[in-house]
Amino acid sequence: MAANIENFDFDPEKLRQKYREERDKRLRSDGNDQYKEVKGDFSYFVEDPYVEEKTERESLKLHTEIAIIGGGFGGMLAAARIREAGFDDFKIIEKGGDFGGTWYWNRYPGASCDIESYIYFPLLEETGFVPKRKYTNAPETLEYCGVIAEKFKLYENSILQTEVTETKWSDDSGLWTIKTNKGDEITANFVVHSNGPLNRPKLPAIDGINDYKGHTFHTSRWDYEYTGGSSHGDLKNLSDKRVAIIGTGATAVQCIPHLGASAKELFVFQRTPSSIDVRANKETDEDWFASMKSGWHEKRRANFEGFLAGEFSGEDLVNDGWTEIFRTILSAFRASGPSKLRMASWVLLAPFNKDFYKKGLKPYMADKFMNFVGKENISNKVEMVDFAKMEQIRARAEEIVKDSNVAESLKPYYRQFCKRPCFHDEYLDTYNRENVTLVDTQGKGLDKITEKGIFFDGKEYEVDCIIFATGFEVGTDYTRRSGYEIYGRKGLSIMDKWKDGLSTMHGMHSRGFPNSFFFGPQQAGFTANYTHSLDEQSIHLAYILKSMREKNMSLVEASKEGEENWVKTIIDNSRDMLSFQESCTPGYYNNEGKPMQAPQNNPYGGGALNFFKLMKKWREKGDLKGLELSSNNYN
Repeated sequence: MAANIENFDFDPEKLRQKYREERDKRLRSDGNDQYKEVKGDFSYFVEDPYVEEKTERESLKLHTEIAIIGGGFGGMLAAARIREAGFDDFKIIEKGGDFGGTWYWNRYPGASCDIESYIYFPLLEETGFVPKRKYTNAPETLEYCGVIAEKFKLYENSILQTEVTETKWSDDSGLWTIKTNKGDEITANFVVHSNGPLNRPKLPAIDGINDYKGHTFHTSRWDYEYTGGSSHGDLKNLSDKRVAIIGTGATAVQCIPHLGASAKELFVFQRTPSSIDVRANKETDEDWFASMKSGWHEKRRANFEGFLAGEFSGEDLVNDGWTEIFRTILSAFRASGPSKLRMASWVLLAPFNKDFYKKGLKPYMADKFMNFVGKENISNKVEMVDFAKMEQIRARAEEIVKDSNVAESLKPYYRQFCKRPCFHDEYLDTYNRENVTLVDTQGKGLDKITEKGIFFDGKEYEVDCIIFATGFEVGTDYTRRSGYEIYGRKGLSIMDKWKDGLSTMHGMHSRGFPNSFFFGPQQAGFTANYTHSLDEQSIHLAYILKSMREKNMSLVEASKEGEENWVKTIIDNSRDMLSFQESCTPGYYNNEGKPMQAPQNNPYGGGALNFFKLMKKWREKGDLKGLELSSNNYN
């Protein structure tokens, strides 16, 4: 149900004040330093609990044309697209025991995707796979990763249970050398870095975290040997256990209902509540699915991106919680024309800043927009849409949760896109269970962890098990998140290259790192449907490699001008996200209340759909402008 902004019964100024107060409660001077790196005494938090038999093998010394680091959707898509382009000499190096990436590691009970399966699953037309439901779960997603691996014969090119420790370019040989924790030395002409943006778990730096004597684990390495059950729930081993879970983000929202249904007692420690909207999952109509015409998948993905970017194209094919707020904007600005609709969607993600529109839009568009703003303040109207929607979210908590104090603690007071929205139909009702206690820290976090449990606000909560639902590192250095250093020309490290801000061409190439390709959202197309972006990057990768083969070229690197121009494009088109992020409650979207200051660290400001179109036009020109190509690897 769309939020109504015509007849609202809230006071906008009071809500603005409430949002500021709730943000200020949670601001911390330590930012990302409030979390511990998972190493040393905490290394067991990143061990692989899913491998039935660890592979023991001799160290490898081999050469491959293309090395792909990471076996998640990014690595699989890169391999699938280059296989389609005629490349068979490649290796996929993955630290897990199988393909899947985040879906290999995250098998916690209730794990599922908040993006519609018909657009989240890539290559659906190629594989012929039919998702069972509109929103898939972790077991089916992991199954589908296996389907892709089998379809494109990826297992025969894989090196599993192997973690990269270093990649180094040699100006003498014109090759990359990849070292691993198994003592491997693998040389490659090209390296694709597809590590994933959310792959390294983080732990809160709480006093006494080393003192606790009970059982602990991170949600990304769920311990079913301890809890019993499976990804579907039925955690029968917890029937006599007192359990604490720290965190109430997207992961916790999905597993807490199963913990509440199984544990003798469950204590949920919350710093900031998530936004919980209706999920309304449903079974796939197989007749409908079979009736789809060729090209339906790309059309549906583009339709979703169009709504999120303000490129409204009539019918909302996905029609879910993500597109709902943009449909509301559509109704609010229907008479204003397409350019104003698009601008309204931008403002939803960032507050109005006329300097941005002057420098970020073409002059004639900026003039039109400024004239329009003189008649109607688009920012205020969009803010009303956001307020109305979040009032709806808060009313849902009040309607479902019986205890009014608990319901109030579960109400999110921030703009909708300050945090990733959540969609769940059982989470809020879990707090009506007698065995479930919400410990609302009012943004403070915990006081300390003791030998017996958790201490907060003068009370010790004795528990048998502490589960950390504290997410993954986001704002830390690329090297720390990936787990290995990358050394380019003359020993330059990627950490040093990017220490003052990201510098790439199209988010994929970085000068000084020839024949190296980076997959990720920064300086590229950021979208909630991340597999779409990974697929587009894979198509782009395959095009470049195929073009090089056709031109008999063996080395590719961003030119100085090409990289500088792209960085300028990112800066010129960056939305005014800084003031928006500073107004948000702390979280990984705004680097824990300390937004990144460098505008070049942003994704492409024109939105993912326009980025994809820009890359397609670049490919269609066929001249690989901005890249330097050479017919040999020696300098």
